[in-house]
Amino acid sequence: MKNTLLLSSIFTGLFLASFSKAADPIPTEDDYYKIVKFEIPKDVVLEAGAIELTADNKLFVSSRRGEIWSIENPFAKDLAKDAKWTRYAHGLHEVLGLASKDGWIYATQRGELTKLKDSNGDGKADIFQTVCNAWEIDGDYHEYAFGSKFDKDGNIWIVLCLTGSFTSNSKYRGWCVRVNADGTFTPTCSGIRSPGSIGFNAAGDCFYTDNQGPWNGTCSLKHLLPGSFQGHPDGNKWFDQASAKLAGPKPETPKSGSRMMIEAERIPQLMPPAIYFPYKKMGQSASGIDFDKSEGKFGPFQNQLFVADQTNSTIMRVHLEKVHGRYQGACFPFRKGFGSGNVPVMASKNGHLFVGGTNRGWGSQGNKPFALERLDWTGKVPFEIHEMHAKNDGFELTFTHPVDSKTAADIASYKMSTYCYIYQSSYGSPEVDFTYPKITSAVVAPDNKSVRIVIDKPVAGHIHDLVVAGVRSKEGLPLLHNEAYYTLNYIPEAGK
Repeated sequence: MKNTLLLSSIFTGLFLASFSKAADPIPTEDDYYKIVKFEIPKDVVLEAGAIELTADNKLFVSSRRGEIWSIENPFAKDLAKDAKWTRYAHGLHEVLGLASKDGWIYATQRGELTKLKDSNGDGKADIFQTVCNAWEIDGDYHEYAFGSKFDKDGNIWIVLCLTGSFTSNSKYRGWCVRVNADGTFTPTCSGIRSPGSIGFNAAGDCFYTDNQGPWNGTCSLKHLLPGSFQGHPDGNKWFDQASAKLAGPKPETPKSGSRMMIEAERIPQLMPPAIYFPYKKMGQSASGIDFDKSEGKFGPFQNQLFVADQTNSTIMRVHLEKVHGRYQGACFPFRKGFGSGNVPVMASKNGHLFVGGTNRGWGSQGNKPFALERLDWTGKVPFEIHEMHAKNDGFELTFTHPVDSKTAADIASYKMSTYCYIYQSSYGSPEVDFTYPKITSAVVAPDNKSVRIVIDKPVAGHIHDLVVAGVRSKEGLPLLHNEAYYTLNYIPEAGK
């Protein structure tokens, strides 16, 4: 009887242990990256437009309402208790760019680049100087100006939104310009429509996000190569300005109803988007840009770009590579659940991502009118597609954890479709020209950290929409995010 009871107890224990293991919750984004909220003072309307972290670890945050706030102790565990807020400046015009240099704060306003300084040490700016105001505004609500940090040559890059986001009624609207700290003004690229932010990758190349609308089938990330044409032709009227000659010859007008890569072959200056963000799948209003510069303190995504979306209140992740000398690559979901509509982001070297939000003018999944938050890595590495590389006959996927070789080698674990957008003067575009490549093989590397998938027909100029639902890690976990969207503008040469 005792033996029977003992065996019964053992079997019961094994069953419960097995049930408990099976019932363990699948990890979520919050297990890997925590959203820490700043407590914004009650009398502050912080519709965040830009973020800067100075050398003394003060966080500067600008507001669409023309204020700049400085925050001491932005890395504190208890932000409500330890973060100290001071209004550094006010009376400015919708600051959507902040940078710091030699004790000055540089603020990109709608109509000018301004530098500010606190000369007496009371925490408030008392010197305001115009650096450059060589572009124009006519009072239209949509004539935003987004400014970058300083590049290696001492320039701030500024993207100037079109009038009403459709036409260029003011000088240099629809352009990217560069302004040196000494005020030198350099028109750099035409073809801008409605930017959501501007920033650099780890190599120091400049990118901006543009949003769905005329000549933009969906939101995208574009490389601002000097002399390039970014796709919207209305601002090209300013090529008659003497200073515009610095941007090279005026590009031809695209043919409405065509496709981006067809027009890129015809118009040498036309720069195809490096990344398309498929509409709704990856958001509806791409915004802030920064790259992980933490050398591992923010997890396994060193040097990759993080891009915000205002409507979906999310952060997306981007891996870029160069094919035929041009940037292209894949975007992945990363983190959702922010309090308001994400606009500026800034990554710190010690492993935090600061995110500012506002939903005035556009609704957002985060229902607060404004927010300031910090994204912290918990130290746990999620099971994710780490990188997606284009090959002549398919793609190579790398992973953050070793994969289970059986599921990773099973072609049924993968599903792919491709599509593109109509390049047209009317607003946006549906997904068109669908193809459904057949995945013919999936070869797992000996270290189980990458998989080479071969498809029967890659399509140049198409987004390759990949769902990796079946792959498991060696520990049996599914991918935290199993979607990847690769913008295949160019197919690598055979053998690459």
